[in-house]
This record gives sequence, structure tokens and C-alpha cells, in this order.
Amino acid sequence: MKDALDEKWFRGIAYLLLAATALSCLLPMLHIISLSLSDQQSVVSGRVAFWPQGWSMESYRMLFHGTRILPAFANSLVITFGGILLSMVFTIFAAYPLSRKTMYARRTFTLIIVFTMIFNGGMIPTFLVVKALGLLDSYGAIWFPSLVSAFNMLIMKNYFEQIPEEMEEAAKIDGCGEWRFLTQILLRVSLPVIAMVTLFYAILYWNSFFVVLIYIQDTEKYNLAVLVQQMLQSQSVLQEMNNLRPEDQMATTPEGIRSAGIMVMVIPMLLVYPFLQKYFIKGIMIGAIKG
Repeated sequence: MKDALDEKWFRGIAYLLLAATALSCLLPMLHIISLSLSDQQSVVSGRVAFWPQGWSMESYRMLFHGTRILPAFANSLVITFGGILLSMVFTIFAAYPLSRKTMYARRTFTLIIVFTMIFNGGMIPTFLVVKALGLLDSYGAIWFPSLVSAFNMLIMKNYFEQIPEEMEEAAKIDGCGEWRFLTQILLRVSLPVIAMVTLFYAILYWNSFFVVLIYIQDTEKYNLAVLVQQMLQSQSVLQEMNNLRPEDQMATTPEGIRSAGIMVMVIPMLLVYPFLQKYFIKGIMIGAIKG
């Protein structure tokens, strides 16, 4: 009876901690959403908390009409989709041979890759290498230095190792080669881990900020993360906006426009995650069984 009571107390405390953690993540988001959907008077008077006051879409209208949000959004899409494609191809090509027991010195290669998770060349040597390769001011400078994540590769490798060897043997008996087995069989039964790693890379490239500031000099190539950060730091964002009439500038506040910019940046990832959630949970559990 005592054990049952202790278990109830433990579960109650755990639920309280989880609820507090969830609220600490949810409430700031609700506040940003409310600011972006409230009218000027409500925002200036400080009446906006976690629910929009005086519903208005002016902040979004001003954001799309007077800032470079659309070109920055397009740049983010290019960076994200290009990075996902390249990273997934090279991650699969690294994980597959390392998951085969017949590969020579696969343990040595795996340890070398794990070593890069602990030590790396540093920012200045990486910058010099990127500059020597002529990648400055191009998206290649964002893609290639982080082309393969050792963590993602190890998760995919561990998942591939869970695939029964009998499946590969049966495929080879039917005349299936390595390339065909990888593309037509292994990848089809590995959708959970592929979806999970794709989501990891999508978040990495979509939120690219520091590397963009370092390697991209042309402001026309800036992505959403950099644009939103500049909007947050600017104390005169309305004055920097183009093509806005004075009466339009009085229809909203810098806080509302900044909040709208944050939501435009966050919403795509929020829309993608529900479709990958079931694969995400299954992939990270199975891929982490052994290492």
C-alpha cells in the first residue's frame, strides 16, 4: 500500500514538473502570437498578455508590404531544401557501409567520425578553408562545412544495423546488388529514421544564423533567421521599412511587426513536425538501441 502511495506522489510531482515545463515553452509563444494579432492601442498600452486584444492583421500586412520577408523566406527555403538533400545523401552513403559487418576497418572509421563530435578545427580554420575553396558569399559555405552530422549518421547507422541480415541475404539470392538493395529495399524499410534525420537537418538549416552572418556578405542572400534577428535588434524598424505611408506606420508598432516576423519564421517548422512525429518517435527509439 505504501509503495502504491509513493508511486502516486512520484507521478503527481512528475506531472507537475512536466506541466510547468510545457507552460514555460507555451506561454512565451502565446504572448508573441497575441502581440502579432493585436491592434496598436492594445500593444502600446501593455494590455496584451496571452490573448490578442483588438484583433488586427496590420502587423502581418506591414511585415509583408514593407520588409524583405518574402525574399528572406525564399532564401531560407533554398538553404533548407538544398541542405537537406545534400546532407541526407551523404549521411546515407556514410551510414550504410559502416553498418555492414563486411566492411574493412569499419570500427576505426566510426571512431574517427565520433572523434569529430568532440573536437573540431575551430571557427577560424574553418573560415580559412571555406575562403580557400571560394565558397564565401555562397550557400555552399553553409552546406559543406556541416554536410554530415556525426550524431545523425550514427543514429542512421544503428538503425540500419537493426535490419535483419536475412533480408539482405534473400535479396542477394534474388540477384539484388548493393546499390539496388540500398535504394529499393533498405531505404523503404527505414522511413522512420530517414524522417527523423530529415527533421533534424531541416531545423538545423532553417535556423541557420551565425554561419550566414559569417560567410554571406550579400544582404540579398540573408535568410529569415538573420532578418528576424536584425528586426529584433533594430530600435527603429518602422523607419527602416520601405514603401510605407506615414499613416500606415501609425497603424502598428515595432513590437507587433517583430512578433509577426518571429511567427513567420516559426510556423513552417510547427506545420512540418506533426506529419513526421510518428516517424520521429519510432526512429529515435530504434536508432538509439545500440551504438
